[in-house]
Amino acid sequence: MSRACSVSARRVYGKARVCRLWGVARSTYYARQAAAERPVQAQRRGRKPVLSDEELVARIREVLSEAEALGFRGEGYRKVWARLRHRGIPTSKERVRRLMREHGLQAPHRAGYDRGPRVHDGTIIPDGPNRMWGTDATQVQTRLEGTAMVFVAIDHFVGDVVGIHAARPGTRFEA
Repeated sequence: MSRACSVSARRVYGKARVCRLWGVARSTYYARQAAAERPVQAQRRGRKPVLSDEELVARIREVLSEAEALGFRGEGYRKVWARLRHRGIPTSKERVRRLMREHGLQAPHRAGYDRGPRVHDGTIIPDGPNRMWGTDATQVQTRLEGTAMVFVAIDHFVGDVVGIHAARPGTRFEA
């Protein structure tokens, strides 16, 4: 924009005028320009690790093979991290977790099992009366007794009330 020419004056606008019109300080303009020119490199934060990722994966494999020789199959990242720390290898728990995940060294976990057909097939309209009921409860206020619970049982086929019960406590036994 600062190199664009004015139609009426036939001169370039200039950086100072463009920054003033945009409401941006010139220092911000120059800082953004410098940031755009230098290449962005993703650097690891914190101190430099003692072991490289490849060396640490080799040590993790050693720990896992020793545990498997003792009869333990599938150690988790926290135990592996603790054993590495006990051997004097300083590393973070999350780094061990990431490396075990990337190299397929995580502990095996159980998959879900087939629970069979569901008892409730999604419909609440049975073939005939007296086969399926529903219950509900509500709290009512009385003048003399205070609050009470009213439980109602309804036949799903007919829609009639087949039972009603009122009690002061609203426990499962009363329901």
